[in-house]
Amino acid sequence: MENNIKIDKEKIKIIDELLERSVAEILPTKEAFKELLLSGKKIRFYIGTDATGSSLHLGHATNYIVFEKLRKLGHEAILLIGDFTARIGDPSDKTSARQQLSREDVKENIKTWMKQLEPLIDFNDKINPPLVKYNHDWLAKLNFEDLIGIASNFTVQRMLERDMFEKRLKEEKPIYVHEFFYPLMQGYDSVAMDVDMELCGNDQKFNALAGRTLQKKYNNKEKFVFITTLLVNPVTGEKMMSKSLGTGIFLDSSVNDMFGKVMTQADENIAQLFVDCTFVPMDEIKDIKKKLKNNEVNPRDLKMDLAYEIVKIYHGEQKAKEAKNYFVSTFSKKEVPTEMTELKPSAYDLVSILVEAKFVSSKTDARRVIEQGGVKVDSQVIKDTNFTVLAGSVVQKGKINFLKVK
Repeated sequence: MENNIKIDKEKIKIIDELLERSVAEILPTKEAFKELLLSGKKIRFYIGTDATGSSLHLGHATNYIVFEKLRKLGHEAILLIGDFTARIGDPSDKTSARQQLSREDVKENIKTWMKQLEPLIDFNDKINPPLVKYNHDWLAKLNFEDLIGIASNFTVQRMLERDMFEKRLKEEKPIYVHEFFYPLMQGYDSVAMDVDMELCGNDQKFNALAGRTLQKKYNNKEKFVFITTLLVNPVTGEKMMSKSLGTGIFLDSSVNDMFGKVMTQADENIAQLFVDCTFVPMDEIKDIKKKLKNNEVNPRDLKMDLAYEIVKIYHGEQKAKEAKNYFVSTFSKKEVPTEMTELKPSAYDLVSILVEAKFVSSKTDARRVIEQGGVKVDSQVIKDTNFTVLAGSVVQKGKINFLKVK
């Protein structure tokens, strides 16, 4: 690995924005990290993601946008797939233990990941390509003696400092011993790859700090932790994107679905989505924030621009234009789209159709949506969970999901 990178005025400008945008916290300090970047030293850094699902969402994209900016500055960038840690299950922000996955589950989940990340990361760069690694390669080789050595660097009190563990104790909910292993394993990733920095979301801070502890212990090296902002509604405090909760805008969404889901975001989410999920310059975003604050613009118009920018990243400019026209003609004018997905279901009851179309996560969810009046068949609201749909009918769930039954 080359030790130095030439730092010119353009790179200084990129570094300045890098440290302004999508940053929640940098440990030990932002000033020290900026000094490191300006020193010209080539650093090795990584971002890790557990393969707990087959789709990545916009919340993940924030990290990968920062990842690519750092890589383009000439630093060694590692994309780490948590194919071992996913089998333990990260307890972060969980009121109960995650379901443990088999290795086969994990392998199935990661099949489409690289394709989803192609709009954000240049995997074909010949000069400084991103490296892809899997933590099964080293974690599966640890023996019990190794694990005892790693664990000896942490106290039970420190483990119980995690918010979710404290909450579970108060609510008398179980905390399983294997959940303590997770931060130890993620922390050891830093040692195995001997990194200078880890890039993560705020929900991973505890795990990343475990990596700082172990990197200092095993490699006698300081490790920086770059924590990006989470996509959180500033009014409700709820996450905008969550794999485990089944919410959010996924990177493999269809063009119209992605555009429509951005349009359903709360008005108060607009500014942060521009900052964390687009390439719109910060000067323009500051102007957007000002207009929102002073009620100088209709939030709906800004959401149209936001949806356009996001779809353009993942599907291209032409598709973004088409999605915008589709949304205006279909939803603004309340028309039924002329083109839509067709489905030949295994059964013609409304519940089965909603599940097979993936408009809902389960039959229970389907019944709930129907009973609440969220489903139409041929423009008529249907609240009967036993309703049978005729071939040729159009089923609509919410404002953006349509399909024609074959």
